[in-house]
Amino acid sequence: MTNIAFIGLGNMGGPMAANLVKAGHTVTGFDLSPASCDQARNDGASIAASTVDAVKDADIVVTMLPAGKHVLSVWADILPSVKDGALLIDCSTVDVESARKAHVMAREQERDLASLDAPVSGGVGGAKGATLTFMAGGARQAFDRAEPILSKMGKKVVHCGEAGAGQAAKICNNMILGISMIGVAEAFVLAEKLGLSHQALFDVASTSSGQCWSLTTYCPVPGPVPASPANNGYKPGFAAALMLKDLKLAQEAALTSGASTPLGAEAAQLYALFNNAGHEGDDFSGIINFIRGQRA
Repeated sequence: MTNIAFIGLGNMGGPMAANLVKAGHTVTGFDLSPASCDQARNDGASIAASTVDAVKDADIVVTMLPAGKHVLSVWADILPSVKDGALLIDCSTVDVESARKAHVMAREQERDLASLDAPVSGGVGGAKGATLTFMAGGARQAFDRAEPILSKMGKKVVHCGEAGAGQAAKICNNMILGISMIGVAEAFVLAEKLGLSHQALFDVASTSSGQCWSLTTYCPVPGPVPASPANNGYKPGFAAALMLKDLKLAQEAALTSGASTPLGAEAAQLYALFNNAGHEGDDFSGIINFIRGQRA
């Protein structure tokens, strides 16, 4: 049994912390939201009065926060108070530069602290079901320590490389996802105009060269994949606002690295329009309605 501090108990962090409790670990959490703290308490975690109180006895500290600025701020607050030799794991999705800065901050403490950036894929459903994929960046020794803990919250844990590599993998993966969802949605809209049924297109594309995750697991039209958000009024799932966040991170990385990503840029623009039309809380697969011309 390990003492774990978990900072950030929202839609993703809350279920992840609950799975650590189920696995028999002692979890002390903190979140600015009283409702999130109440839920975590009901799930078996203890709630600390502050981030500093949460980490003081922890062997492992997990953060799940909205953006890089929040991660850097929280780590600056807690690093002086964490135990010597503690492992810090950031599961937030942030820019690569911020992830690397967090590693440097931990290293500069000169107290044998280990660190990982380990963003996740799988959405709220994956967080609740402990089926997330973790993409980890950092030293191999830190990864080896973290893997038994991360495996209690996910089904696949991949060491992607050194500091920042986890975030790099996450934004590349989600750029593929955003682009492919638009492609699948456009194909279904074209099929509708041509008089082809949703099921017919699905049956062909899902077993031929058009096959992809956006089609076979997250089909953007009702019917062919019963578990997809299209069958539940496009309730997320993975919200369009989060997809736009990740696509923007990918474009920032492309700009700083000099990579050419024209389809990623177009996907970011389309999702920005979709969000600005009031659909930021819809599942990202709902962009099919925007492509159909439905703006409200």
